[in-house]
Amino acid sequence: MEGGATVADKAEFKECLRLTWSQPFILRLVFSAGIGGLLFGYDTGVISGALLFIRDDFIALEKNTTLRETIVSMAVAGAIVGAGLGGWMNDKFGRRPSLIIADILFLAGAAIMAFAPNPAVIIVGRVFVGLGVGMASMTAPLYISEASPARIRGALVSTNGLLITGGQFMAYLINLAFTKVPGTWRWMLGIAGVPALLQLVLMLTLPESPRWLYRQGRKEETAAILRKIYPANEVEQEIESLRKSIDDEILLEGSIGEQGMLGKLKKAFGSKVVRRGLMAGIIVQVAQQFVGINTVMYYSPTIVQLAGFASNDTAMALSLITSGLNAIGSIVSMFFVDRAGRRRLMLLSLVGIVGWLAVLGGTFLGAAHNAPPVSELEMQPFANQMCPEYKPSVHWSCMDCLKAESTCGFCAHQGDTLLPGACLALSNETKGVCHADHREFYSEGCPNKFGWLALLALGAYIVSYSPGMGTVPWIVNSEIYPLRFRGVCGGIAAVANWVSNLIVTQTFLTLTKALGTSATFFLFCGVSFLALVVVFFTVPETKGLQFEEVEKMLGSKDYKPWKRYRPEAPLKGREIGLVIP
Repeated sequence: MEGGATVADKAEFKECLRLTWSQPFILRLVFSAGIGGLLFGYDTGVISGALLFIRDDFIALEKNTTLRETIVSMAVAGAIVGAGLGGWMNDKFGRRPSLIIADILFLAGAAIMAFAPNPAVIIVGRVFVGLGVGMASMTAPLYISEASPARIRGALVSTNGLLITGGQFMAYLINLAFTKVPGTWRWMLGIAGVPALLQLVLMLTLPESPRWLYRQGRKEETAAILRKIYPANEVEQEIESLRKSIDDEILLEGSIGEQGMLGKLKKAFGSKVVRRGLMAGIIVQVAQQFVGINTVMYYSPTIVQLAGFASNDTAMALSLITSGLNAIGSIVSMFFVDRAGRRRLMLLSLVGIVGWLAVLGGTFLGAAHNAPPVSELEMQPFANQMCPEYKPSVHWSCMDCLKAESTCGFCAHQGDTLLPGACLALSNETKGVCHADHREFYSEGCPNKFGWLALLALGAYIVSYSPGMGTVPWIVNSEIYPLRFRGVCGGIAAVANWVSNLIVTQTFLTLTKALGTSATFFLFCGVSFLALVVVFFTVPETKGLQFEEVEKMLGSKDYKPWKRYRPEAPLKGREIGLVIP
């Protein structure tokens, strides 16, 4: 999962409901900007289902895993650039124009993909969508936080995170709705332009962020907007609070003493506190991606097919469960992160991830060893469609058939998919012939009796991931840096997250073909175990600590991340106790 997380307590959510009901302008503002989170989530989820039908329309994609990976990952690559551009545009032109430009890019990308004549044009559309997603992911939470009353800010920004997971769930529902419609994937990808167009229209009717306007010296406009957000008796107080906050911010920027990014980086890396905090921040962001979550979010239906479910419809229906579990896990995290602590929740999450990835690897290994054989008798009705590499004298199983260099698929037994079947050359015509004989055709995974166990392990993996490693790394990154370096350090960690996301997304299908599905999940299991060890020894607990206390903890001589820092220690020395992971 990508995107920030802000923790809000129960009282804040109650106040949020009361205030948005009495001040409809706040609701309109948050809803309009929050569509950016919805678009972010929708794009993550929609490509997983659309990819199955793109593969069916362009047969060259069946065995060209790199091209399929590129279609998925180019949106991530675009998002890396878009996030960087978004940060600059937010400061230069304002939050509102940045969101409008993000919508135009997303709308253009959706249109390009919907009418794409070949995979290359789909990739171009994915880059446009990625640029829009990256800009929106930077801008929407910022706009909401700066234009929201302070007492409900955490709850409103949290809704942006919920809209991301909600967008993913909505994408799976829409994918399922369009499976029987002519043009399938074109509708799935093109319909993303509707919420982008809606946000574009709504943002044209909304004002700029009052904080950005005040920094530009446009104080009258700032006051006019604040009068729409706050009751009349609170406006002057809020203007004064905003003035003091911005004055402090400018003073803080001056205390760094260096202008420009390189100067800030040099100053940041010269501080032991920043180095320790940044190491922890980058580690949790990279670990969040390298445990393999986006292999599930981007390739969930494909994984279901690898588990032995041939039908595209079935694969997407079952994938809906994983998306729902991810959304539920995000909500659960909001209630437990302040009770269990950031570090403990991440470590427990990683323990579950390691265990269930091991089960997934073992399940796929069992499925591969028990794949149904290829039978010469079953091949007879398909003499003209036979896989060129098949030789009756050599024993082949379904797995051997799918690994054939000449691109072949397995046409299962008519009565029982676990009985011997036929290995045929892969084409839309061959699929049609197989289906006409009332058989299932497999091109990703083989029929097996372990499929439901794989789905159970996949769901348990999501349940383990979402409440811990799904949200906590963003919370840690919001708390662990000194205030004066929070922007630059948070940006570095976010880039590390996106780049790790790109690496995983661009290599997953290639790994499944080169190593096998079971070995790929065992590899992720090993990486997750390494992440568990590294997080244990490098990431401190920040629960309940003020920002100043976090800075003191990171700068202490006897700093040990696996031990709990106690700020209430006596003056003769800091008392440090073991954190129970």
